[in-house]
Amino acid sequence: MERILLQLQYNGANFQGFQIQNEGRTVQYELERILKRMHKQFVRIHPSSRTDKGVHARMQYVHFDTPLSIPESKWQHAFNSALPDDIYITQVTKISEHFHSRYDCIGKAYRYKVYVAEHRNVMHSGQITHIKTKLDVKTMNSAAQHFLGTHDFTSFCSAKTEIENKERTLYRFEVTETAEGYDFYVIGSGFLYNMVRIMVQYLIDVGTGQKDGDSIPAIIQAQDRTKAGKTAPAEGLYLEKIYLDTETLKQDIPQGTAIIFKNQKHKMNGEQL
Repeated sequence: MERILLQLQYNGANFQGFQIQNEGRTVQYELERILKRMHKQFVRIHPSSRTDKGVHARMQYVHFDTPLSIPESKWQHAFNSALPDDIYITQVTKISEHFHSRYDCIGKAYRYKVYVAEHRNVMHSGQITHIKTKLDVKTMNSAAQHFLGTHDFTSFCSAKTEIENKERTLYRFEVTETAEGYDFYVIGSGFLYNMVRIMVQYLIDVGTGQKDGDSIPAIIQAQDRTKAGKTAPAEGLYLEKIYLDTETLKQDIPQGTAIIFKNQKHKMNGEQL
């Protein structure tokens, strides 16, 4: 048996999410459909992240095990020639049987995109979130720093979140102005259901003066979903990057930041805390 790692991108606008659902298109179904055809039996894939309905991915990983001995380039061709236009395999790698896409993922980066206009631009539909008001970037960036570090993010995740441990670590969170609006960029050890979208909506409300950024620590402490406000739409959210090794992650976060592994903290120089 060989273990195959796929790196892929997808436009999530017309998917019900990554994970197979009772109804509607999903990314998982499209990939497993091709594997079943090739193997004449069901083959399970294991993703690094399970994105929600309407969320896009610029980088996602999945792995699967196969008895077939096929060159990596042939795997890529086999998938891309059969996949729909909104999914594309960017890289195929044969990996160790001990590697796992989910458990060996040490961090993720998300980007949330908004554009500012008096009227909605239909060409951005499903791709970028529309807002009508300009935002205060400096105030939002100041507020975003309150999210950094390790916290219980119960207040900033969906009430439907089934995971008991809601503690996550954020390494970097910044808002930048773009030609059309704003990008919200966040890197963390992992994210809970709707967590990025709830944090982004709170920052947007800070940027319009509707909410106070300095209230974030108290809201986190409250562990009460009702305190954080609404959830931003899915369409502006992109899974930007998956981190599978510390060297890549440390290049994208502030120097000296402690990287959180499962139940351990490590400094960049390898010194354990």
